[in-house]
Amino acid sequence: MTHGVQGGRFLVRPVGEADPFIPEELSPELQQLRGLAIDFVEGEVIPRDDDIEAQTPGVLPTLLKKAGELGLMMVEVPEAFGGLGLGKIAATVVAEGAAGQGSFTAALMCQTGIATMPVLYFGTCEQQEKYLSKLATGEFLGAYALTEAGAGSDALAARTKAVKTPDGKWYLLNGEKQFITNGGFADLMTVFAKVDGEHFSAFLVERTMPGVSHGPEEKKMGIYGSSTVPLILQDAKVPAANLLGEVGKGHQIAFASLNIGRWKLGAATMGQCKRILRRVVQYVKERHQFGEPLAAFELTQQKIAEMAIKIFLCESIVYRYAGEIDRGVAALDPAGATHFRERAKINEALAIEASISKVFCSESLFECADEAVQLFGGYGYLREYRPERYYRDNRINRIWEGTNEINRFLIPGTLMKRMAKGGIDFLTELTTILGELKSGFATVDPAVPLAVWQDQVNQLKKLVIYVGGVAVNVYGPDIQQRQQILHDMADLAIAAYVADSALARVLKLHRRDAAAAQLPLCMVTAYLARRLPELKMLANQAVANIAAGDAEKYRPYGKAVGKFLHYLPFDLVAARRDIAAVILARGEYGW
Repeated sequence: MTHGVQGGRFLVRPVGEADPFIPEELSPELQQLRGLAIDFVEGEVIPRDDDIEAQTPGVLPTLLKKAGELGLMMVEVPEAFGGLGLGKIAATVVAEGAAGQGSFTAALMCQTGIATMPVLYFGTCEQQEKYLSKLATGEFLGAYALTEAGAGSDALAARTKAVKTPDGKWYLLNGEKQFITNGGFADLMTVFAKVDGEHFSAFLVERTMPGVSHGPEEKKMGIYGSSTVPLILQDAKVPAANLLGEVGKGHQIAFASLNIGRWKLGAATMGQCKRILRRVVQYVKERHQFGEPLAAFELTQQKIAEMAIKIFLCESIVYRYAGEIDRGVAALDPAGATHFRERAKINEALAIEASISKVFCSESLFECADEAVQLFGGYGYLREYRPERYYRDNRINRIWEGTNEINRFLIPGTLMKRMAKGGIDFLTELTTILGELKSGFATVDPAVPLAVWQDQVNQLKKLVIYVGGVAVNVYGPDIQQRQQILHDMADLAIAAYVADSALARVLKLHRRDAAAAQLPLCMVTAYLARRLPELKMLANQAVANIAAGDAEKYRPYGKAVGKFLHYLPFDLVAARRDIAAVILARGEYGW
């Protein structure tokens, strides 16, 4: 592996060994880029909020084109194709900065992610020359057409068919795609179809090609202003030169694109969490009850703190992911013939981390939106106040880019596949863990900063491997059918990655300036103090389920789980109070 990127390794490496990129390392130029995105959304997009939500013709496409003119859609497009030639960290600052109006965010993330990246990673030189500069500037708006009515999460069950004409110049596509974001106005769509009804493939389809049309806009729960339509293909005449990649290799393009979309969704939902918290802080400081501002009440402060903690954790994993991608790309030969395919492989290598980002950040945003409604009280339920919109708009994030359930299955499933292929030596690690259960776990030198918390997070990662080892030993290949244990293993792995990333970030900050690291330290320890006991209970129930409730079978498993994650007394209320005091004084989490 020339790029050196290997997903899932966080489980077998001590905290901090990976030296993750953290947002505090953003250059002034990248901070300015994020500021440009923030200013555009607040100055151009939010003032058109009512028009966007009413789907006033032309408003959303015009705003997308303006974003393109500012350079917000060309970050990852190489300079040779009219882009800025920057990496995933730069794309992250744009994604979080541009998240502020749900419908616009959905359209922009589609344009810069799953609509553009397939051409970049898998297109021929001719296809890249033809389309990338147009997508980067907004001259062409894009869409991604994978989902079908009978093939939602099971994308490879698609029934759309492509048949090559006898002269070999064209493909005729027939079928209907569903829930296509930007489909009502997109100029270019990546469409998946089975050649001769068998070979799953991808095609670049222009709106103006004969036989291409779309159905009416869907009436949705939220993101009213985004375009979501069925795409109808009736003998759609697509040039053979518009086959994307190879016949029968469409699954590679589909999965690579979804990985990109999952990370990008994580970055955007993180940015939306920041905007929600800012709005909530403003409200609780102004709204009075019983003669005091809501901000003075302890439970309000606890909620504010939890929202801030979630943002810190989201930042930690999203920027770590982006940093690993950029580090891998930097190791490639930029002039190599397979450069872009190798970049796609780097994304594939971090598929586990992409799924974790999608699940954790989308669920964090939903919790923040829910608390916003609660803190606004009855006003939060009224459409004239923003929390009602936050709540509706963000519900979709747990469904698209692969439902959170599907992503939870992918996390342990991918880990086990890599274990079987020898990519990650979990067997050796499991053997070490079984030995440590008898002799005691290795610990960090107590003189090292945060040693006790490092020990806890390292043990959490070992617990993930132990529970997985028990499950594989009992179920064998049938584990793929045991959805609940896969779900539990995923939740343990998600928490391990989040804890590992956040604590590694704090350790890095602590080395720079111990005093300045106090707030991040408070947020991480508050998270760990609350979450670790929950995870131990989850692991205990998981092994009880594996034992089918049999006391004799459960006993050794339960005894082993009991040796992980010793409870550390912690004043969670005081920690949250301290966090809330800082956030309330700032007026926001901050960028």
